Amino acid sequence: MNRKRIFSTKHLPPNNFSLGVFSLFFAGLLLLNLAACAKPLEKSDGNNGDAIAEDGLIESAIDLTDKTIGYCTPSLNAPYYQALLKSIKETTESNGMTFLSADGQDDINKQVSAVEDLITRGVDALLLNPKDPDALVGVTKLAKAAGIPVFIIDSSIDPSAEYVTTVQSNNLANGALAGEWLAEKFGKKPMRMALLSGNAGNPVGRTRKQGLLQGITEEQLRSLGYIDMDIKTQAYTDWSYAGGLKAMEDILVAHPDINVVITESDVCVLGAIKAIAQAGKTDDILIVAAADGQKEAIKYIMDTDFYGCTAMNSPVQIGKNAVNYAVQYLNGKTDFPKTSFTPPLLITKKNAAEYYNPAALF
Repeated sequence: MNRKRIFSTKHLPPNNFSLGVFSLFFAGLLLLNLAACAKPLEKSDGNNGDAIAEDGLIESAIDLTDKTIGYCTPSLNAPYYQALLKSIKETTESNGMTFLSADGQDDINKQVSAVEDLITRGVDALLLNPKDPDALVGVTKLAKAAGIPVFIIDSSIDPSAEYVTTVQSNNLANGALAGEWLAEKFGKKPMRMALLSGNAGNPVGRTRKQGLLQGITEEQLRSLGYIDMDIKTQAYTDWSYAGGLKAMEDILVAHPDINVVITESDVCVLGAIKAIAQAGKTDDILIVAAADGQKEAIKYIMDTDFYGCTAMNSPVQIGKNAVNYAVQYLNGKTDFPKTSFTPPLLITKKNAAEYYNPAALF
């Protein structure tokens, strides 16, 4: 069966930087901004996968019914991963292709083996969400040697890897939107912040953090003419509810005066909310997330005043886009940018109801 569908579809010295490393980090941000004047930080394809219709059908000049899409997730232990898998599977199968999946089970060695198995099974395109940016480089080279194009999704991989494009949300831009919102919200009121991160060295988390801090500094310089940031501590949550709860309990003991929690992901802070509530501080602490738009976070934004905002990292859209790009490649397209973004979007009380879906996996 030959399927072809066509669809239309923003100088004063800083007052107090509590972390010694932050001065170095901020210097890096300034260099990053200067470089941005010369060229974009990252390249985007500009179309954000718009060739996909509401029903998930993708324009194709070739018969797709004999094609197989393989996907390897780092884990299925979180709603985000489950929703991403579901989106890829449904988009693949709705376009008549065969879908094969593999679970890395939150173990790098298992993910490497899982990808090798997909390569051996002869998939026509490989979608890979790497648990580690370095450990999966080798399997991308194996895939290329086998003639299989690799598409990195959601996370990032070392540039030495062999891949067509990375499909993800615009983590820097989303983080900046959240940081700007926070700085505007506080104005001249001092911010005593705790930073909840996923895990050390994660490139996506690092970019989201850069965006948050860049957004805060840009808005403060614009509206106040100076930068005033006091980051009391950074804690790692391993991208989990339990990790966020434990980190927040420790933070509230060591730094009971914090009034802002900034985080790289909704999942890092959802567990922390329990610790904040148990300490009776939901009226004293404002939460701002650089991502993901998880339904529990959106519900808090709708119903409370302590969860200020988050930014959209849609697993449904990323899954659809990834399959779309794979189909484009199979149709002969080769001029992909190295990073393909979904549009940045800030979710606040003003628009939260528009994006809340209680029936969603994520």
